[in-house]
Amino acid sequence: MLQLLVSGCVRGLRAGVGVRGLLPLHPASPATGLGNPGLSPSRQASNTPRNQPPKADFVARSVGICSMMRLPVQASPEGLDAAFIGVPLDIGTSNRPGARYGPRRIREESVLLRPANPSTGALPFQSLMVADLGDVNVNLYNLQDSCRLIREAYQKIVAAGCIPLTLGGDHTITYPILQAMSEKHGPVGLVHVDAHMDTADKALGEKLYHGSPFRRCVEEGLLDCKRVVQIGIRGSSLTLDTYSYSRSQGFRVVLAEDCWLKSLVPLMGEVRQQMGGKPIYISFDIDSLDPAYAPGTGTPEIAGLTPSQLDLGQALEIIRGCQGLNVVGCDLVEVSPPYDPFGNTALLAANLLFEMLCVLPKVTVV
Repeated sequence: MLQLLVSGCVRGLRAGVGVRGLLPLHPASPATGLGNPGLSPSRQASNTPRNQPPKADFVARSVGICSMMRLPVQASPEGLDAAFIGVPLDIGTSNRPGARYGPRRIREESVLLRPANPSTGALPFQSLMVADLGDVNVNLYNLQDSCRLIREAYQKIVAAGCIPLTLGGDHTITYPILQAMSEKHGPVGLVHVDAHMDTADKALGEKLYHGSPFRRCVEEGLLDCKRVVQIGIRGSSLTLDTYSYSRSQGFRVVLAEDCWLKSLVPLMGEVRQQMGGKPIYISFDIDSLDPAYAPGTGTPEIAGLTPSQLDLGQALEIIRGCQGLNVVGCDLVEVSPPYDPFGNTALLAANLLFEMLCVLPKVTVV
């Protein structure tokens, strides 16, 4: 078996696939969790070839460890320009659980992804060193402690100059991530794509859950509120408080009804002007999409955005509309595999994460 894997490495190397791509053994185990002992970190020399996803015409898609796009896995962000990180947490959910399994399933479906983006001309792996950093070792019995663990993990990532692309996990995780982001970048702009505002104050007496992360962020000064846009908002609501709260903070709120039957390219032109050249963060909740396309989520809402070019490609237009902005981090949250029997939601999530990678600063576009 080992000989076969080595042979596969050699074939992959001839196709521009580094041998490193088949070395890691436990991509999502606590051993590779940030801050824990695991695979030894490596600083890439300037003349070292960048990591490349294995090509399916040289390495079968069913071969290899389960990492994002079958990229190499390493324990340290040192030497990386960007990295995929899983945060398998769902104890902040208010309805259907299961998002703790999101990172694993997204990685499984990402095997279909290829390294080039013909639609935009982006070639991220020719310009960035990218790897999978495994999962944050969260505490599934304590949400506050999990947020601490997430914050500490992302402090290390951000300090290393690595841009995180996060596989969630419920939307609670964005709060500690932005705590870490603000330590380096100060208050950041936010492109928030979601069916829900996530600016509630509390539920069942608790101020920390997936419906409140951005209210907590505002309270701690983590967001540049004049550079926050929320897109795709819809559905019934307990009260109108979250709507009035967001607007009172200076957020731009774009309801789903304002997106129906139209391209979002003009909207994103306005968003780019609003964001300017300062750091921004992209937070994409999969429930922003209509459940006809993304049923595998905890709080689905009807009449949502659409993902495909055939249906105006609203999800793609939003992410691709961020090209040229100073994107310092991204997340894709709320994929719940128990409600995604055929993997379509996770496959959609994997593609959206790839699109986020393609709009990062310094990505080669031809």
